[in-house]
Amino acid sequence: MKTTEYFRHVRRRPDRARILDVWIEAAIHHPVAEKVQPDGRVQRWTFVQAEQRYLRIVLLADRETVHNFFFDRRFKP
Repeated sequence: MKTTEYFRHVRRRPDRARILDVWIEAAIHHPVAEKVQPDGRVQRWTFVQAEQRYLRIVLLADRETVHNFFFDRRFKP
């Protein structure tokens, strides 16, 4: 999985450290929704059964480098 320096920095936060790589990979490869931002970055969501929440990831415009990731309280499928 390709990541940005920002991703690696944020990964150290306690609330983000518990988010598993397998969940991020699921959002990359099997999203339940996708939205392209005006800057070309791509938002993707996946449902994490173990947490009963939706995980949002933000990919760079190359659609393979993960820039950000977090549980999205506002997402509605």
